[in-house]
Amino acid sequence: RKSLSRCRRINRMLSNESAPPAFSRSNSQASVDSTSMEDFWCEVESIKESREDGSEEAMLLEFKPADEGELEAEWLQDVGLSTLISGAEEEDGQALLSTLTRTQAAAVQKRYNTYTQTLRKKNKHTVRDVRDIFGTSDSSPTFETVPVSPVSSNGIQLPGQKPVWKSVSSKSCLDCGIDKGSPSITEELSYEVSFSESITVLPKTQEWPKNQRFKKEDSALPRFVVRKSRVGLTEVGDLSAEDMKKIRYLSLIELTAFYDALGVELKRNRAERVRGRENGLFGVPLTVLLENDQKKVPGIKVPLIFQKLLLKLEETGLETEGILRVPGSASRVKNLHQELEAKFYEDTFDWDQVRNNDAAGLLKMFIRELPSPLFTVEYLPAFITLVEKISKIKLQLQALHLLIMLMPEANRDTAKAFLQFLKKVVANEGKNKMNLWNVSMIVAPNLFIYKGKRANQQEMQAAATTAHIVRLLIRYQDILWTVPSFLISQVRKMNEAAMNNSKRQLMFDKGVRKLLRRKTIERERPERPEGAVTFPPYLQSDIPEGVIRVYAPLHSKVSMAIQLNSQTKAKDILARFHCENSRGSSQNVRGQIQSLHEIGGNIGQHCLDPDAFMLDVYRANPQAEWVIKPKAS
Repeated sequence: RKSLSRCRRINRMLSNESAPPAFSRSNSQASVDSTSMEDFWCEVESIKESREDGSEEAMLLEFKPADEGELEAEWLQDVGLSTLISGAEEEDGQALLSTLTRTQAAAVQKRYNTYTQTLRKKNKHTVRDVRDIFGTSDSSPTFETVPVSPVSSNGIQLPGQKPVWKSVSSKSCLDCGIDKGSPSITEELSYEVSFSESITVLPKTQEWPKNQRFKKEDSALPRFVVRKSRVGLTEVGDLSAEDMKKIRYLSLIELTAFYDALGVELKRNRAERVRGRENGLFGVPLTVLLENDQKKVPGIKVPLIFQKLLLKLEETGLETEGILRVPGSASRVKNLHQELEAKFYEDTFDWDQVRNNDAAGLLKMFIRELPSPLFTVEYLPAFITLVEKISKIKLQLQALHLLIMLMPEANRDTAKAFLQFLKKVVANEGKNKMNLWNVSMIVAPNLFIYKGKRANQQEMQAAATTAHIVRLLIRYQDILWTVPSFLISQVRKMNEAAMNNSKRQLMFDKGVRKLLRRKTIERERPERPEGAVTFPPYLQSDIPEGVIRVYAPLHSKVSMAIQLNSQTKAKDILARFHCENSRGSSQNVRGQIQSLHEIGGNIGQHCLDPDAFMLDVYRANPQAEWVIKPKAS
């Protein structure tokens, strides 16, 4: 009754022109009727009450103003160019700089110029001239002299090529459409060319509308598909940790260049680090929580308590009417919170006693109590800007895509699990009465109001704006977890440049020359009979062009030479190994989902799309090794 009365009071406030300032609607809210915002403000009120009665703590993040030039210095560090700040000429990130497109190089040059000009004003120390870094001449010091063209997924340069947006009907793509009431036109996304390069074709005089408007109907969202290239699609979990680190560097550069091309300022917060609890479940940093959980379950990527709450709701709560919207009992949630802290890791907590609405309350409480927001404090302004300053959905989606690539691994994996759950909630709309808009209204305050009692009017309005962002996150999540192919191409070029630099340094090392001579002798030895113990592939005799040797260490037949043709796919190689090893392999191996991995050469490790054409992958990385093993969960 208390919750119902509270929501009715808020509804009256929304419909009253003289409503208090704390609930005045932002420009984006004005584009939808007041009743559609009722869920949002009810959730805000519920959050405030839970903090006022002590059932959870308000995590306050203190912000400090940035000195002139500090933001640029932090930006250079975050994109992997910290040596430009330290002045170490031998380590100035040439491998990274050599891969940049023109718009990306312009973004780096702009930030470095601002940083160096600030240092000169402060007379701190001598800094390198930007022309020494980008190799520009005195007469032409602009980014246009950087001779780098966009790259395709197979490493081929594509000068002047622009992404294609057109109607499609083929099934060879990743489809993020709408289950019902879909618009008739489908737009195809091509990730062969960087987003910022594609913006250059827009009229420079175009002005973005000051007030972004959106409709609440699901059918207002377009259907997007990502066309699979010849080398297939790559998800965030398919690359090695080291390569994903480079993806983050490049994503921040690309996001900055993308916003620059749109004429939008990319703002970011500078927050003091808040140290959370070292143990327990709620209010613990994700990295600390995962470190504790991995002692119990090695390799886990999403906190155990978060997984258990999601599992509880998926098993019993997806069809509950008003799930997530209807609050549970505040006293019960408080008691369950305390009981979980005491019993969860002892496996003595009784999950059968937890009601669905109370489990939903605990799930939202877990997200709110994180010491640092799930979608990070630093880039909250960038999330807000993509709604307020960018008018087209496809451009919003591209900006959102890069922000997802920027997220720390623990945050991204946890967000992925959460969004997959929300998608299931929306899929059960017929029974739970929670459509995409309802879910977005409820989730937005929990994700983006992070300062508790100190949240002011501006922050409340910004959080309401993010309801549209949550809607995009849920609807297009399958696209968002795909790594754009142009970023992978740039990582390959980074690795190649780094290897070339290392080779030049190692050629003068006597120990390395001896090792090379020994390997040469071993390569000249006759090939051993099949089935005998063999050397690793890099020590074997040269393999003919277009032939790869695939290794499957967990199978009875551990290796096989495969002749590639233009139609050979990764799944064809997997099928051939499965046929050859259907009897000899152990039952455990046969029960696992096996994938073909590209290892070494110009990539760390890459789990290949089953539909990838192997001859194209081979040509992009002829020095790789090919291994069949289970895909990382």
